[in-house]
Order: sequence, then structure tokens, then C-alpha cells
Amino acid sequence: MEILLSVCIGVGLAAACGFRVFLPCLVLSASSMAGLVELSPGFAWLAGWPALACFAAATLVELAAYLVPWLDNLLDGLAGPLAVIAGILLSAAVIQDPDPLLKWSLVVIAGGGSAGAIQLMTTAWRGLSLAGTGGLANPLVSAGEAGGAVTLSLLAVFLPLAALLFFLLIAGLLFFGLQRLRRRRSKKTPGRKI
Repeated sequence: MEILLSVCIGVGLAAACGFRVFLPCLVLSASSMAGLVELSPGFAWLAGWPALACFAAATLVELAAYLVPWLDNLLDGLAGPLAVIAGILLSAAVIQDPDPLLKWSLVVIAGGGSAGAIQLMTTAWRGLSLAGTGGLANPLVSAGEAGGAVTLSLLAVFLPLAALLFFLLIAGLLFFGLQRLRRRRSKKTPGRKI
């Protein structure tokens, strides 16, 4: 049961990295300092004041930068690989398993995969927002993404199974919403596939 809960925490935090890279790191650092989350061996540095201060500063800069139209699109290009790496690291920090092969398989597939999936879908949404509104709606998209990162991160710490279910729900909604928008746009522009 302990491995299941740690996987749910890891996947929830990793998926939150797909929305914002540093906010889930900040939540994990603070919650591990408060004794709410047990860290895997080798990740004790996350529960220190230097890590907390660095993640807090990075989170504030990231949240502010995503509110600037056009800069947010540039950041999305950088955030893709960083989100996957952060998702892998945060999953590794919380998944408790003595078998390294199982742990790192779960970390890469579930942690990196969930972060990458959310990041790809949010990048697509931001692209649609840019194309449809010239970037004017991007701050609203950014606020929604930040809300998703906060919600998933807190659920991962306090209700790990709910975090996994929330991730699956959000991923499904993002995916089917994108499919519907693509179908609608392809109907408006005959002869052109998107």
C-alpha cells in the first residue's frame, strides 16, 4: 500500500510539473520540511531552507513570466524538457521502493510521462489561444495552468489517490477538448487538415 501511495504522490507532483515546473518543487520542499511527505534516500536536500528559498524565487519568476503574452510561448518551448526532468526527479524523490529497476521504471514512465503529457497539451492550448486571440487570452490560460499546478500539487500531498484521478480527468479533458477544437477548425477551413 505504501508504494501505491508514493506512486500517486509522485504522479500527481509530476503531472503538476506539466503545468508549472517549479511550483510542485516548492510544494514538495515545503511539505517535506513540515513532515507531510517522506523523501527517498538521496533527496533529503529538498527538505532544506536553501531548496525552499530557491524554489520559491523560481516559482514567483515563472508565474509572473507566464502572464506576459508571447514570453509565455517562448517559455513553453523551454518548459517541455524541464517539466519532464522535474517530473522524473519529483517522482524519484517520493517513490519508496527497494528495487531500483522498478522504482526508476515507474519514475521515468509514470513521472516523466505524466509531466510530458500535460506539458504537450497545455502547449497546444496556448498555441490555439495565440492563434485565436493573438495572445490576448494567454494570461487566462496561464492562470488556469497555475491553478492546475496548485491543485494537483496539494492533492498529491494531502489526497494522493485523488491527485491521480484528477490528473486522469484533466488529461482527458485537455485531450478531448483539443480534439473537438481541431475538428471545429477543420470544418471552418475546408481542404485544410490541422
